[in-house]
Amino acid sequence: MVEEAIQECMPTTYMVQAEIASLSEKGGHLYMDLVEKAERGLLSARMRATCWQSRQAMLRAYFQQETGMSLQPGLQILIEVEVQYHPVYGLSLNILNIDPRYTLGDLARQRQETIRQLTEEGVMDMQRQLSLPTLVRRLAVISASEAAGYGDFCHQLDESPYGFHTTLFAATMQGERAEQSIIAALESIYQQIEDFDAVVIIRGGGATTDLSCFDRYALCAHCAQFPLPVLTGIGHTRDVSVLDLVAYQSLKTPTAVAAWLIERMDTQRQRIDDMLRRLQQTAKRQLLIRQHRIEMLEQRLQSCSPERIYRMGYSLLTSGGKLIRSVQDVQPGQIVTSHLADGEIQSTVC
Repeated sequence: MVEEAIQECMPTTYMVQAEIASLSEKGGHLYMDLVEKAERGLLSARMRATCWQSRQAMLRAYFQQETGMSLQPGLQILIEVEVQYHPVYGLSLNILNIDPRYTLGDLARQRQETIRQLTEEGVMDMQRQLSLPTLVRRLAVISASEAAGYGDFCHQLDESPYGFHTTLFAATMQGERAEQSIIAALESIYQQIEDFDAVVIIRGGGATTDLSCFDRYALCAHCAQFPLPVLTGIGHTRDVSVLDLVAYQSLKTPTAVAAWLIERMDTQRQRIDDMLRRLQQTAKRQLLIRQHRIEMLEQRLQSCSPERIYRMGYSLLTSGGKLIRSVQDVQPGQIVTSHLADGEIQSTVC
């Protein structure tokens, strides 16, 4: 009777807005728990939904193509459904179609809300107020340990002549656990912050993976206020993420980050070489100036030396080792010594 009543009362299809609470696949069928939340995140409704094998592959591929992400918990979706009731399995929704534009609109709204909150808190530009060391060699890298992008990043640095040192802080880089996993890695780096010059957050791109975690407030706020410069290369294939906006430097891919670091080392080395040349030229110039001043002082000293005065016909008069400057300094019968250029003459005062 319940089954018949529902069929009679709800014979058509309906558009349902909901959040995916959980998702699993079994036997080719896709099973979801859909929820609706009230204020403060309190649960106001829950319903099971099923996308049967005949439709699920096509709908998932369509959603991924249009949004650049996979269906997963936490996403807001708009779906076309039939309401069904089974005496054994109870009430559920049969998913017939999905509108990816709704999900994109919700993600865009969340992104703008994150930007607005970070801007109001005055932290959007905090990273760009930091300064990188002249030579950046010690890198704390946040990435999935087995990611191809991480391997490419390390290989490119290893091929350079600059002796980069990388330390991996492994994290989940996609899906609902990614945000907290990356935050945990940042907190681990902070515990040994004196060992590093910068933080690098990298992952490979791809339209089939979820990158929405890089637009979320908690992660972006942590990175914006992190005391070390943060470099990103997270492989977005569509738009720049909020994390890219708050980072000290944003590049498209892991290899682009490596190339930027290597090029910066080349530039800094050239700058240091130029500085050394300028210092050498300045030092040489200052040395010549000092030598000239010394020569001038030597000439002045020589012009004032007693020997030069003696050669000019003057003599120096002393008595008992004391200089005689006035006739008042001697008495009759006192022996005085006249110092000349080629010897001395002793006399007795009359």
